[in-house]
Amino acid sequence: MRIGPHVLRNNLFVAPMAGVTDRPFRNLCRRYGAGLAVSEMVTSRRELFQSEKTRRRLDHVGEADPVAVQIAGADPQQMADAAVFNVGHGARIIDINMGCPAKKVCSTAAGSALLRDEALVGRIIEAVVKAVSVPVTLKYRTGWDPQHRNAVRVARIAEQAGAQLLTLHGRTRACGFSGTAEYDTIREVKRATRLPVVANGDIGTAEEAKRVLDYTGADGVMIGRAAQGRPWLFREIASFLATGAKAPPPSVEEIGAVLMEHLHELYALHGRDAGVRVARKHIHWTTRGMPGRTEFRHEINGLDRCETQLAAVERYFERIALGKRPLGKEEDLPE
Repeated sequence: MRIGPHVLRNNLFVAPMAGVTDRPFRNLCRRYGAGLAVSEMVTSRRELFQSEKTRRRLDHVGEADPVAVQIAGADPQQMADAAVFNVGHGARIIDINMGCPAKKVCSTAAGSALLRDEALVGRIIEAVVKAVSVPVTLKYRTGWDPQHRNAVRVARIAEQAGAQLLTLHGRTRACGFSGTAEYDTIREVKRATRLPVVANGDIGTAEEAKRVLDYTGADGVMIGRAAQGRPWLFREIASFLATGAKAPPPSVEEIGAVLMEHLHELYALHGRDAGVRVARKHIHWTTRGMPGRTEFRHEINGLDRCETQLAAVERYFERIALGKRPLGKEEDLPE
């Protein structure tokens, strides 16, 4: 799959998710087969460019090309300036956020709130496209609410303004993440535009990915929440789309080793104190469905140091690998 000058390894995308898709998570998903991982959204407000949160989101050290950064805002010039700023910090693709349903974002007329002002949609995309020499893409929703779906019109506006790819989540802003995603609108958009279209929403298995691609005619799929704690999902989907057979699931030993490596990367990026807090959700996601997970979750929530968190995770996976209960007295643990 191609975006401008960039040829991707496949048509599998990692969705930008605030508080989730930091550099360690993006790298992990790319390692397991994702063709592109889009960053957490970066504000277009210049006064926040030097904040600690933005500084971390601008950290692309060691990240594989092409680096894709999502920007959010409602002012065309601010968005253009933010695009230039991020290209200067390593971005090779700029993605515009018109899909976030969060009240905090929509209250500033950004994110999916922009879908209520189609003229502004066009001005923002045009301003960003003119400001940078890298490809500009758009992630958006089917409309503000089910009574006002305008995804096809927005697609035509984006194409005319110079966007090079569209990612469409199959829900309106009003739907949030409730109910089920609908793919009819994605199919309509694909038929209405010459741009590549990536389908997003409720894709959690290899079979679902293929079904959505076949039904919508989309050029790719974007995976979000389903990849939390399951980066190997991209390996499974890539294998299924190529051969009709899913790659074998990871062993307990592989899952434990990958999680330990991920934790070290989180500590390095976020710092020791914040890293422990950020790591908790990744530990919880990774151990979903595993033996003794409820007790282990309570244990992890009570730990506030990197060393004790790492030791607890290592102990947990050692016991599972040995066929023992994950939690037990210290003296019962293997030497």
